[in-house]
Amino acid sequence: MTIDSLLQLKVQPDVIIHCAGGASVELSIEQPAIDFNLTVSSTSNVLEFIRLHSPSTKLVYPSSAAVYGQVKSLPIHEDIDLNPISPYGIHKEISEDLCQLYSRQYGLSIAVVRMFSIYGNELRKQLLWDACQKIGQNNYDFFGTGEEIRDWLHVKDVSKLLFIAAKNTSENCTIVNAGYGDGVKVKDILQHLSVKFNSGISPKFSSKVKSGDPNAYIADISKVKSWGWEPSINWKDGVSQYVDWYKKCQ
Repeated sequence: MTIDSLLQLKVQPDVIIHCAGGASVELSIEQPAIDFNLTVSSTSNVLEFIRLHSPSTKLVYPSSAAVYGQVKSLPIHEDIDLNPISPYGIHKEISEDLCQLYSRQYGLSIAVVRMFSIYGNELRKQLLWDACQKIGQNNYDFFGTGEEIRDWLHVKDVSKLLFIAAKNTSENCTIVNAGYGDGVKVKDILQHLSVKFNSGISPKFSSKVKSGDPNAYIADISKVKSWGWEPSINWKDGVSQYVDWYKKCQ
């Protein structure tokens, strides 16, 4: 995304929700320069467009819980020190720093939303997609230990939150977590998938841990709840919906 491409809009938008950027920890490790350009350069261009051509535009930047890295305690509050452990997380942190700089220095009204594990129908990558493909082929072997904990938030809840975040931007660069506020072990997610596929087979784990993956993430969502937002879709219902969608699209 370049400034020239934004100028082709020929309008001054009320709000920009800047979702462009790298989307894979693994690819960021393999190709860090590409991930930098996708995430940091695109964010810089959006900020410069707003600063130079549309200063009244509000910006919502969907960041990632990857900026936290390995944490010592749960749930994770927005105020803890950041310690990303992958190029993906580092580039998200740099982009957040840019948002805070432009907010303080140039008065841009911005909100940063740190996404935890987002999922939902139509997502054709990451754990649920890969697991459905494997289980559909009677393959129950997975990376990791199964004890890894993630905080799963359905994309429908995310869309509502981003809309509310656009009303809560500030010149102090508001930063909030986007999660369900509850942790689920990977083995429990995969066991639920297996049941939905009418299989009595339990997943097996290699105990090999992927580089850049933290052990456990659970979001403290008290800040976004103070906006009047509440997650509405629990992980079992959301994952069941995902499997139903996956079966229909095969």
